[in-house]
Amino acid sequence: MASPRHCRQLLLLLALAALLRADAGGGEPRKTYIFRVDHRAKPSVFPTHAHWYASAAFATGRSGGAPLEPIHVYGTVFHGFSASVPASRAEALRRHPAVLAAFEDRVRAPHTTRSPQFMGLRARLGLWSLADYGSDVIVGVLDTGVWPERRSLSDRNLPPVPARWRGGCDAGPGFPATSCNRKLVGARFFSQGHDAHYGAAAVASNGSVEFLSPRDADGHGTHTATTAAGSVAYEASMEGYASGVAKGGAGCMDSDILAGFDRAVADGVDVISVSIGGGSGVTAPFYLDPIAIGAYGAVSRGVFVATSAGNEGPTSMSVTNLAPWIATVGAGTIDRNFPAEIVLSDGRRLSGVSLYSGRPLPSSSLPLYYPGRTGGLSASLCMENSIDPSLVKGKIVVCDRGSSPRVAKGMVVKEAGGAAMVLTNGEANGEGLVGDAHVLPACAVGEKEGDALKAYAANASNPTATISFGGTVVGVKPAPVVASFSARGPNGLVPEILKPDFIAPGVNILAAWTGAAGPTGLEADTRRTEFNILSGTSMACPHASGAAALLRSAHPGWSPAAIRSALMTTAIVTDNRGGPVGDEAEPGRGATPLDYGAGHITLGKALDPGLVYDAGEDDYVAFMCSIGYEANAIEVVTHKPVSCPAAATGRGSGTPSGSDLNYPSISVVLRGGNQSRTVTRTVTNVGAQASATYTARVQMAPSSGVSVSVRPEKLAFSPAAKKQSFAVTVTAPSAPPPTAAPVYGYVVWSDGGGHEVRSPIVVMWLQPM
Repeated sequence: MASPRHCRQLLLLLALAALLRADAGGGEPRKTYIFRVDHRAKPSVFPTHAHWYASAAFATGRSGGAPLEPIHVYGTVFHGFSASVPASRAEALRRHPAVLAAFEDRVRAPHTTRSPQFMGLRARLGLWSLADYGSDVIVGVLDTGVWPERRSLSDRNLPPVPARWRGGCDAGPGFPATSCNRKLVGARFFSQGHDAHYGAAAVASNGSVEFLSPRDADGHGTHTATTAAGSVAYEASMEGYASGVAKGGAGCMDSDILAGFDRAVADGVDVISVSIGGGSGVTAPFYLDPIAIGAYGAVSRGVFVATSAGNEGPTSMSVTNLAPWIATVGAGTIDRNFPAEIVLSDGRRLSGVSLYSGRPLPSSSLPLYYPGRTGGLSASLCMENSIDPSLVKGKIVVCDRGSSPRVAKGMVVKEAGGAAMVLTNGEANGEGLVGDAHVLPACAVGEKEGDALKAYAANASNPTATISFGGTVVGVKPAPVVASFSARGPNGLVPEILKPDFIAPGVNILAAWTGAAGPTGLEADTRRTEFNILSGTSMACPHASGAAALLRSAHPGWSPAAIRSALMTTAIVTDNRGGPVGDEAEPGRGATPLDYGAGHITLGKALDPGLVYDAGEDDYVAFMCSIGYEANAIEVVTHKPVSCPAAATGRGSGTPSGSDLNYPSISVVLRGGNQSRTVTRTVTNVGAQASATYTARVQMAPSSGVSVSVRPEKLAFSPAAKKQSFAVTVTAPSAPPPTAAPVYGYVVWSDGGGHEVRSPIVVMWLQPM
C-alpha cells in the first residue's frame, strides 16, 4: 500500500507564529496503538513517565510480555504513549490497571493577496493596527512542514521572539537550525508514528524525495502556514495570476498529530491551526479522537484551536472535527476569480476558470473530443492509460471530474498528445469551480456548461473550439458563496452542536509554496514557483487561525471560547450585493446555517463584539455528561477525575442533550412527541461600556410554523453584573412537518449602539424509531 501524503509536525513562529508539522510517514502483525495512562499511578522510583512506560515493571502489570518501546511519550495535552504491538498485546495492555483507554492509530489527510481585505482587514487600520499585526502571538500549525527561505517567512523589521517562547528548531537534512528566525520561531519534526505504520520511506506523495526534517516537500504546510501568519511579500503572484501583496491572515498519523499538540502547547503557542481531519462520516466519540483530545488539552491551557471542516461537501452531515471546544472552519469564495472561456465554432461561449499560464492556444479552433462517448467510464474520467493517443492528438479533450486529481487528468491528456483539456463537473460538484495551474491549456466548467459542451461534441458534425484565458478579475459578485466542496452539517455525532462554526476564505487562495514541487504537485511537473493558489477547507482554517491570533493579541485575556464567540456572533450572512450568502453547489439557492454555521467571519466587527458566549472546562465536562458519556470516558479527554450527576448521563430522568452548552449557536433537536424545547445561554459584556442594555429580537420565517421566544427580552449589564443569562424556547406544531426539513432563524441581541450579537438557530426533527 502506498504511503499517504506525508505530514510533519512543525513549530513555526510566523508574524505571530509557531508551526507544527506531522510527518507522515514472522509472528503476529503489529499495529500502532495510543494508550491513555493515569499519570498519577507512576511509582516514585521512576524519574519520568517515559522510564516507567519502558520498564519491565509496567510491562509485567496485567499485560505481560517484554518491556515496551514507546514511539511517542505524551505529557502535556495527553498523558500516555504510543507503541507498535500485536493486537493481543494491545488487548492485554487495555487491562493494565493504569491504562484508561487504548485506540488504534489512524491516518488523517490534510484537508493570499486578497483574502485578508475580503475578511475586513485594511493595512494600518482597525484590528491590524490595534494588534500590531499580531506580532506578539505564536501560532502553531500542524501540517507538512515549511520552505523557510520564502519571503513570506522573512523576519525583517520584526521584534525579538517573545521571552515566553520555550520551543526549539529541529535541525535535519535540508533544514539547519539557522532556518528559524524571529518569524519562524521554531520547527519540530515528528515521523515516528508514520514510520511505524509504513516504514521509514522517504518519498513524498508527489513523488519527490521527502526531507526527514521540518522542510516541506509537499507544499501544503508552507501554504497553510503562510496563510495563517505570513509576512508581507510584495508583487506576489502565481505565474502571473492573483498579483498583489501576499500576507497571512495572522496522511498524518494520529500518534504524530497528538505529539504535535503535546509539543506545541509545551513550547508555548497561543493558537494551533490543524488543516487535517478524518473523512466524511468519521464520527468517533471524543474520547477516541486524538484531535479532539489534543485540542481539549490545548484549550484547557488557553490555546485557541482551529480545524478544517473537510472537503466532502455538499453532502449532508459530511462535516468533521466536531468537538465543541474547537473552531470548525468551512470554506467560502472571495471576490476574485480567474475566468476562462470556451469558444465553440457555432458562436456559443461557455464560462469556466483556469490558472493556466503557459503558451496560449491559437485563435483558430481545434477539434473537440470527448473520450467518454466510446471509451467507457475510465476514458471519460481521463484515467491513466485510458485514452487512445490516435484519437486525441492535437485536440481539445473533454474530461469528467472525479476518481483522480484534476491536474493529473491534464497530465494524462498531455502525455497522450492532446492539445488542451476541459474539465467538466458532474452532479456531485454542481457549479462549484476551483482554479488549477494545469500543465497544458485547460479550464474547468460547471455541470450545466459541461453538459452543453458534451452535447455539442456528440451532435455537431465537426465540433471545434478554442479556450481563452482572462487572467485575474477582482470585485466579483456575489461573494462570499459557500464553496461546493465545503463539508456540511448537521453534526453527525452531537446534532445539538452546530458545525461548521463559520466559513472563511478557502477558494483560490494565494500563499507561499515549496521549492521541491511544481504548482500541481505532480512528479512530472518540473515548474517551480514561489507562490501557489490552492482551494480547500485547509486554506480556510489558517485564515481563522490568523484571525484568532489577531484577536488574542488585541484581547490577551480572552479565552478560546470568547475568541470563537466573537468570530461567530459577528459573522456575516449577506454577500457583497446585499443578498443572502449563496451555495456554489446550487446557484440561486440561499445557503443555511448547516452550510456556513454562523456565517462568514469579518474581523473588523469581531474586534468589538459587545457580548461573548464564554465556556471553560466545567462547561465541557457538563456537556459530555449530558450526552451520556461515562465518567471514565470523559477522564480520557480531561486528564482529570470527573463525576456526572445521574440525570445528566440519562441514568435518571430526562434524555441526554447537548443543547445547554453555552455555545454561540443554538441547535435544537425535537424527538418524538416532544415539540418544545428550552435552552439556556449566558453572555458576558466585553464592550467598552460596562453599563449597557441589550434587547433581543428573533428572526424566524413565519411560514416555518416554529415559534421562538426569548426570556427575558432585555439584558442589563453593569460593572457589578458583567454576565447575564437568558432562555430560548422553541415550539413547533404538534406533529413534525411531512418532510421534517430543518428550520432556520436567528436570535440577535442589540444595544442600539452598533453591537448586533447574532446567534443562528437550527431546529431539526428526529423521527422516532
